[in-house]
Amino acid sequence: MTATRAPEPARRGGGAIPSLLGDRLGRARGRLAARVEVALRRARSRGEPVVVAVTVPVPGDTDPTAVVAASRRPGEPWFALEQPDREGFALAGLGSVLEIQGAGPSRFAGAAEAWRRACAVAVTDPPEAAATAPPGAGLVAVGGFAFAGEGGYSPAWEGFAPASMTVPEIALARRGGEARATLAALVAPDDTPDGVLERVARRAAQLSAVPLPLLDPAPAERARVASAMPPEHYVSAVGRAVERIRAGELEKVVLAREVVVHGGVAHDAAAILGVLREAFAECYVFAVGRGDAAFVAATPELLVRREGQRASTVALAGSTRRSADPAVDDHLGEQLLHSAKDREEQAIVARRIQRVLSERAVWVAAPEEPVLVRMANIQHLATPIRAQLAEPVGALDLAGLLHPTPAVGAEPARALATIPELEGMDRGWYAGAIGWTDAAEDGELCVGLRCALLRGATARLYAGVGVVRDSDPAAELAETEIKLEALLPLLAA
Repeated sequence: MTATRAPEPARRGGGAIPSLLGDRLGRARGRLAARVEVALRRARSRGEPVVVAVTVPVPGDTDPTAVVAASRRPGEPWFALEQPDREGFALAGLGSVLEIQGAGPSRFAGAAEAWRRACAVAVTDPPEAAATAPPGAGLVAVGGFAFAGEGGYSPAWEGFAPASMTVPEIALARRGGEARATLAALVAPDDTPDGVLERVARRAAQLSAVPLPLLDPAPAERARVASAMPPEHYVSAVGRAVERIRAGELEKVVLAREVVVHGGVAHDAAAILGVLREAFAECYVFAVGRGDAAFVAATPELLVRREGQRASTVALAGSTRRSADPAVDDHLGEQLLHSAKDREEQAIVARRIQRVLSERAVWVAAPEEPVLVRMANIQHLATPIRAQLAEPVGALDLAGLLHPTPAVGAEPARALATIPELEGMDRGWYAGAIGWTDAAEDGELCVGLRCALLRGATARLYAGVGVVRDSDPAAELAETEIKLEALLPLLAA
């Protein structure tokens, strides 16, 4: 696992609105200058760079995603994560002063350790400053992890390392009418205080607070849509999985398929985010930008949230469609609640999560019966799970312990090798973990579902289903079509 100073990309000028941070940064300049002096002494004594940061309040109606989307430089890393229904929660990051990358089965633990080392010497706000701030305010690392330890090996996923977390130059956090901006820099032993302050001020002055762009409702050229592999391949893969399950080789396996959309023009990740957060306000809507590509999603699934000694997650599995007719919609939900096949699939996920958390917790609490969770186009069975940790375990470490749950992987865990064998594709960050962690190691990571990888005019969409003993291959193919509806209509217009 490596932590490196991020290269400085080419600048993009224009559109600056100094009022967003100008006077606030000016008032905080004394605090930042004092911290830079401390960071410089540490960097020279250690012979290596040290992160310095300052957090300032910004207007509560600031749109973090819009600011980052409008202010990003070509090719630089960017990040946005929202859950609008959770008091307007949003966290967005721009640029990178430090990159943490790695691979292999220990990539979560490696990233967590690299982050702890960086935070141990960082010069930033005291912990009590975060008491009234939104989650994610202050020094953060943002990014994600591929589904597999060596995932993202195919050319389509270039730039998306198996583990890739960045410390943004500017991070914006908002919830419940409160918003904060954190400005960070990496102070090297040969830096000067004025030079560091100038870098921070220059980047702050380049922020642009214009709204997200609109998605073109009628593009001049129609997109072409094709499965990466014939649908028959997927039906066959599900059938072979069912045979293995009935033979006692495994209990459950999640199999996914890939659909490729070739657009007439480059897909606009920012415009797509704008539509997703309106249509799926209850979901985690995110984008992670690397180079000229962006991974975007509106996912219903939380992998883990860590707040002090408390951990929470949701076992989500079992799906059916929605209906515009309330009576039909309720009937579909009731059918799902009483479906033996879906209940079995969901119970497998809940048992694994509770078993893993119980090894690190004083107690784990979950309701005996799952509940219905309804999204715009689909409804699921869900079991919320909470735990009181017996000892401090950070968000990244918890994510590593839980990932992949049987909601996206296999049960038992040793059956994971079945997935690439049957799917025949590189999942990359699909079904991986995407999110953030702060200097206290609190944070949250969601699962990369209902997603698309955008690169130029090409979009790769992914959708999977849980296969159990009673799965019907044709029905499972139809379920992937429902899940693809989250993004396919936006990208294939």
